[in-house]
Amino acid sequence: MLTDTARFDCDLVVVGASFAGAACALAAARAGLRVVVLERKRDPGDKLRTTGIVVKEAAEQTWLSRAPDSCVHRVERVRLYSPNLRSMALSAPGYYFLTTDTPRLMRWLAQELQRHGVDLRLGASFTQAERDGEGWRIEGVGRARFLVGADGAKSRVAERTGLGRTHEFLYGIEYEFPGASLPESGALHCFVSKRYAPGYIGWVAQNPTGVQAGLALRHDPERARVPDIDGFLARVRDAVGLAPDLQPAATRAGLIPCGGPVFPLARDGAMLTGDAAGIVSPVTAGGIHSAWAHGETLGQAIALHARGVGPAPESIAEDAAPRFRRKRALRWAFDRFQFDWPFDLLLNSTPLRWAAEQVYFHKRGLSEEEIQADAARSRASEHY
Repeated sequence: MLTDTARFDCDLVVVGASFAGAACALAAARAGLRVVVLERKRDPGDKLRTTGIVVKEAAEQTWLSRAPDSCVHRVERVRLYSPNLRSMALSAPGYYFLTTDTPRLMRWLAQELQRHGVDLRLGASFTQAERDGEGWRIEGVGRARFLVGADGAKSRVAERTGLGRTHEFLYGIEYEFPGASLPESGALHCFVSKRYAPGYIGWVAQNPTGVQAGLALRHDPERARVPDIDGFLARVRDAVGLAPDLQPAATRAGLIPCGGPVFPLARDGAMLTGDAAGIVSPVTAGGIHSAWAHGETLGQAIALHARGVGPAPESIAEDAAPRFRRKRALRWAFDRFQFDWPFDLLLNSTPLRWAAEQVYFHKRGLSEEEIQADAARSRASEHY
């Protein structure tokens, strides 16, 4: 039995219409809940802060598998560059990534939400929420049984509801070059460089409409450093075959959480997902998949609980959050012991190739934490 319509104006309010928020809203709406999504942007494809790179798991196992072909470009290998710009090609049988026309993809997702009955309110900012009996009173919406924050690294939902906040970040910046093409368009070009990308990497990739090139580095709020993407591109243009006279038509930038899930992640009918929850890959690849899987699990759990056949969604939100322990260990090591010379020296060695394949292609068995997260997702969808 769904939530009593006389007591609540809607069953669920989701703040933020990016991947995690869309996944949560879509799952709940398809199960029959009345869902409102508040998105502060009037155009869901405007001012994006994601690279939009989708791993195979997300491309095949989530709603993103339905995305129009015109939104995606298939990439089947990684070309990893050492600081001296020597490179090695990496691939795994059957594995691939999808680069995307991300603005168009986000607009398609917005249409999918509306097609499935979600009340998507573009240009509507979340301002305030107060606990009201068994639900939340949300300014501009009314009373909702559940509230989910999918509103980014500096989540206002987390602030207003007393949930955990993210404190460890990378800072990323990306240029878009519409109409440009790379000689090796089927590769994700990744660059290790302590000078340009301390604590992370640089990247260049073909997408459906052109080329995207980005850079990220660890963020220190005491000594804020802006990534030198122009210097980086001047350094790598010849290596990837990017024309020297190209000028970016668009720039996106922002903070990327890298410290793992926040605590508390959920309580009293309020929950976080995606960047707001710290559910972002701390090293590289898979961030959209993790965010989507958690958001969808959360939407399913809320729907089941509203029908009286599932456990409290707050517990599912906590249990289904990936801990990224291995990747966080790599993040810790990369933050403290990154040197250029080992990559220059060992680029084509078996140990480095093996380590890179673990990061990019997930060539490993499930860890205990992943088994637990999968079990939580199974519990949420048991009756879905």
